[in-house]
Amino acid sequence: MSISNRKPATSKEAPSEPLKRAVAGTMRAISRRPELDVAFAVDRPALVGERARLPEPPRRMSEADAAILRGHADAMALRLACHDEAVHRRFAPDGQAARALFDAVEQARVEAIGARRMSGVAANLSAMLEDRCHRANMQDVADRSDAPIEEAVAMIVRERLTGQRPPPSARKLVDIWRDVVEDKASRELDRLVASVEDQRLFARGVRDILVSLDMADETDLDAEDEADEDSEDKSDQQQDENEGEGERQSQDEGGESESAAEAMQELEEGMSEAAEAPSGEMPDDADVSEADDAGESRRPPTSLSNEPRGPEYKAFSTRFDETVAAEELCDAEELARLRGYLDKQLANLQGVVARLANRLQRRLLAQQNRAWEFDLEEGMLDPARLPRVVTDPFQPLSFKREKDTDFRDTVVSLLIDNSGSMRGRPITVAATCADVLARTLERCGVKVEILGFTTRAWKGGQSRELWLQSGKPANPGRLNDLRHIVYKAADAPWRRARRNLGLMMREGLLKENIDGEALDWAHKRLLVRPEQRRILMVISDGAPVDDSTLSVNPGNYLERHLRHVIAEIEERSPVELIAIGIGHDVTRYYRRAVTIVDAEELGGVMTEKLAELFDETASRASPVAGRRQRLHA
Repeated sequence: MSISNRKPATSKEAPSEPLKRAVAGTMRAISRRPELDVAFAVDRPALVGERARLPEPPRRMSEADAAILRGHADAMALRLACHDEAVHRRFAPDGQAARALFDAVEQARVEAIGARRMSGVAANLSAMLEDRCHRANMQDVADRSDAPIEEAVAMIVRERLTGQRPPPSARKLVDIWRDVVEDKASRELDRLVASVEDQRLFARGVRDILVSLDMADETDLDAEDEADEDSEDKSDQQQDENEGEGERQSQDEGGESESAAEAMQELEEGMSEAAEAPSGEMPDDADVSEADDAGESRRPPTSLSNEPRGPEYKAFSTRFDETVAAEELCDAEELARLRGYLDKQLANLQGVVARLANRLQRRLLAQQNRAWEFDLEEGMLDPARLPRVVTDPFQPLSFKREKDTDFRDTVVSLLIDNSGSMRGRPITVAATCADVLARTLERCGVKVEILGFTTRAWKGGQSRELWLQSGKPANPGRLNDLRHIVYKAADAPWRRARRNLGLMMREGLLKENIDGEALDWAHKRLLVRPEQRRILMVISDGAPVDDSTLSVNPGNYLERHLRHVIAEIEERSPVELIAIGIGHDVTRYYRRAVTIVDAEELGGVMTEKLAELFDETASRASPVAGRRQRLHA
């Protein structure tokens, strides 16, 4: 029996853990939700009921990175503390553009409450907003068609409520709309300051702004006010009974504010510990996608093992869906400008991806030269058989011919998620990788098509308007208008489709993502192709999300349909399916999948996965196997 003098190993805490605990404690204190579940992941930030998901702190964290993280946490905590969802739904307008503005201004209100009371929260929120606007490329907007009015109005309202100027990246956006907004709704904007603490009065003020901006009908709003006043009369009868409870609650709030102060101190201590800690135990910097608004509802993924898969899925209306070529969404001049912008953004990355593509090309070309057919009557002269002719002049000359390898009769379809969470670096990298791979595979005789999927509108479009006009029937199914984009058809040469990929850089294109129907669409396109081998590669950064659909259907409605479509393809279809998740674990959906943390890894993973598929083909189609097939025939 040997005796070791070595001390037992002790687990060392990651440097980011003190910061995470401090941020989570502060969120629970500010939101007054002691049971709030706070998680950290590379997925986009989201708030769902009592669960909050924040960005994973980067490995080499600066003070700005910490402020951005705390800004996301503060925005979510203030949403929980200062927002009543029932009131919000009651006053929300029906129109898509009006609803988007109403939601954005309400988030600006709850964030302004925290910023007015705590200077540290104000600084965190400013850092978070600047980061969000920068990732959305708001500093590059040139005209109102590319500048979302809801973002501009929310920034103007924030400025009125807190006195803080818009973030530097958003000032150009605000300046584009400021004259119009203040000329039509200046008095309504001024009145919002007095009602910032009262969500009901504030919502009415926002609706007045919508009327002034010609984004809502005043008669419809007046009818809603009458219904709301009736409900207020009933609630006033219960107010006296609840006064004593309100006083006790205010005392509790005082104690909770002390807890918030202690949590703030703990947060600063955690920040200093994280800054001084060694950097070797944290993952590399994650390219966290743009955060959703803190108040937007996000349904958590659930286990679907015992649930029916997808046959009950339906769309309320397909009348407004569209499958469109990229060049139909904007003119040739703008496509050329967007393509130039894409090339400029990725001047360095394109060289890396090109080297990976060249490696893939060498592997494919090497496979082309492996398999030959010998002893033929025509073709290339076989020099290895010449000695036989010398020894016996009556022997006929022997010829050989290169066999057609399987991948020459192959089509590859790249289906790229065009949702808003891909905005910024992920969509730029995806566009460049698709461009370079399409060119590479075309050189090797492999046809490629490039597809994208999104929706035509945020939070429902004409489908939702039709649903509202129909009396809001229960369980309507998918409630948004699909937009499926063909960037490059399989039979189109790469040189003609090159400019189309610049469309992904267009501001306002990326919206919601309904993955199940997009996957089914791309799959059906492949089934009608004449090629013997068909490969479908999906590039996405998250689960399917469409607020309009999920607000009136079960929370797992879109995800359940996605699982059903994937199962149908993997189990019954000749199409080979691969998925690459950017910052999102897609292995829980797809059998053959890989997840990357940083978008910069996409080029290498795409080329490697394609090379693996073609290597498998080469191993199956060996010369010996081919000879056996001929003998059998």
